[in-house]
This record gives sequence, structure tokens and C-alpha cells, in this order.
Amino acid sequence: MELNRRTVIAGAAAAGLAATTLGTGSAEAAPGGRKPVKELFGKLADGTKVHRWSLENGGTRLKVLSWGGVVQSLELPDRHGHYANVSLGFDNIDDYVAKTPYFGALIGRYGNRIGKGRFTLDGTAYQLSVNDGVNSLHGGTKGFDKRVWDVEPFTKGSDVGLHLYYVSIDGEMGYPGTLRTKVTYTLTRDGDWRIDYEATTDKATVVNLTSHVYWNLAGEGSGSIENHELAIAASRYTPTDSGLIPTGELAKVSGTPFDFRRAKAIGRDIRAAHPQQVTAKGYDHNWVLDKGITARPEHVATLRDPSSGRTLSIASDQPGLQFYSGNFLDGTLVGTGGRVYRQGDALCLETQHFPDSPNQPSFPSTVLRPGRTYRTSTVHSFGS
Repeated sequence: MELNRRTVIAGAAAAGLAATTLGTGSAEAAPGGRKPVKELFGKLADGTKVHRWSLENGGTRLKVLSWGGVVQSLELPDRHGHYANVSLGFDNIDDYVAKTPYFGALIGRYGNRIGKGRFTLDGTAYQLSVNDGVNSLHGGTKGFDKRVWDVEPFTKGSDVGLHLYYVSIDGEMGYPGTLRTKVTYTLTRDGDWRIDYEATTDKATVVNLTSHVYWNLAGEGSGSIENHELAIAASRYTPTDSGLIPTGELAKVSGTPFDFRRAKAIGRDIRAAHPQQVTAKGYDHNWVLDKGITARPEHVATLRDPSSGRTLSIASDQPGLQFYSGNFLDGTLVGTGGRVYRQGDALCLETQHFPDSPNQPSFPSTVLRPGRTYRTSTVHSFGS
């Protein structure tokens, strides 16, 4: 059942979340922008409706589902002005429900992995939903990516966007506290896609929200991203064990395939047979950003497709970035363009706190307590 936003707003206000003026959907479009348009995308097995919202501003076209806050498509022009969808996804709700490897989804309560699905907070042990071997991944078997969010469109000055709301009740997927979450997607007049996350809780809990867009700047379904050039502003990364759980070490990237301090083609070192690559079947690691946690988003990564000229620049206030090279795409999924997705046909760049932080005292804390507001922002800027 789709949530009523009044419940979310009232609860958030009671917990101290700053009030935000909401658009009604009837406002005129922002200068240069297109007012968000709503349409029915499909229905779940229980009859719940899933809607799709279409937005356009500054040359960027975005389509978002109420199911999981999914970015179903993101269209950009190439150097010749030709548009392509650069985000992997499906053209129907059934595939999202049954098959998706988190295509375009909002991830919570905890992005990435928590070892053995367990952590202890304030002396109390918590057992989470386990869905990745013995570990908990991206919030468990029914994380935020598998929930219907309440969506409210807005126009503000020259910006257009969506406010998305979800209330996660105490004990959901094993997490303590009722978490009231608000995520704002904004398309700016310059075509930037900004994500602002906010959350409050009534009991101490852990939170690590992120976005799981699969990028292929040549266009979804166009083939491998190994020719894409990537730069990450990080001198260290977090090695993992056989279950992709961090060992606690902050290893130097210098002299390893994990060194992206200068832009290089993803395919250059992806088969270097480094033990960490063998375990992950490619890249699937958290980079420790040199800037650390910052008060506002700062540049952390740049991605470029030489064939189309499209570029993606990411700025974030978070301390980590998960680079995943699409290792587990196996040719069994057919995307929005009617083409099969194979290994390495896309990559993810997930701004985040580190994986397994609740069990790693030396990592930046992901604890959220009552009376405090979780806030983080990520900005995606595009060029060609």
C-alpha cells in the first residue's frame, strides 16, 4: 500500500526533521525545465499501483518509479546532440520485482554489506535479514529498493524534482527504530541530478543510504564499459574477505589495479589477477576518498566514454565510493532497449559510508540517534 505523505511529514516534524515546502504538481514548469509528469507504470501482485514520473531540465531527461525510487532511465545527449538512455533498467514492473540486481534503486537502510547480518549497538545485538550468503546486502531481502515510496513533485525556481518518502518501522529487516526517510531528486537548470537524503529515528540505529544506478555512458545495452575512463580521488581502498566484507585494512592503491587517481580505461587492469579482483570477479570495492567526510559535496570521481563524449562527474559529502564493474551481470536479463546485459556492460559508483561499518570501530560511524537528522547529498553532473 502506498504511504500517505502526511504521515511521513508529521512524523518527521515530530522527530525534528526540517519542514520543506512541497510542490502540488500543478505549478508551471521551471524556466527551461519540464514539470514532472506522472503515469501508471504497472501494478504489483496485490494490486498496488506503481507510477512513473518523467522530468526534464538542462538537457537531462529522468524517469523515476515509485517502486524503490528506481531511476528507470536517464537520457543524455552525446557530442552530436543525440540522446541515449545511460542507465540500465527494465520496461516493466514484473522484472523489477522478480529479477532486478538493484537497477537504479534507492538503497537502505544500509547500503552495501554487513558481515553475517549482525551488529551490536549500545550493548544490544541485532540480527538482520540475510540475503547474500551469510551476509546482509543493501538492507536485506526486502530493503528500501523493494518498497513503494510516496512521491511528491515540485518546481522551485529553475529546478524541478521529486520528494520521495518512506517509513521503515521498528524491526523491519531486523533494524532497530522507526526510520522516517525523505529523499529528494532534483534536476537543475544545468542538467545536474542531485540527490539529498534525510532520515530521523526514534531509537538508535544504523543508516547508510545510497543510489544504485548502473551506468553505461555509451547507452544501455550497447556493450562493455571497459573503454570508459574512470578517475577516483582516493589513495586507499578497503580490501575484503571471500564474502566481500572489509577486513578492516585501509590499503594503498599505489602500484595496484585499484589506482584510479589518474583517469584510466576500466579494462586496462580489470584482468590483472590481483587476489582482490579474483575474489570479486573484477572491481567491487569501497574506495576511501581522500577528502573524507565534508560539509558539502566535493568532487570525488569522473567517468568518460570516449566513443560518445559523454561524461559523468560525481560530488559527494560521503567518505566512501563503491565502484562495482557489473561483474554479476550474466546475460539472463533483457533491458529497456530489448538487449541482453552481460558481465561488464555497466558500472555502479555508489557514494556511501564504508561497508560493515557497524562491526568496524575504526571506520566512520553510521549510527543515527533520536533527535539527530541523517543528511547527505550527492550531485551528478553531465557533459559531452
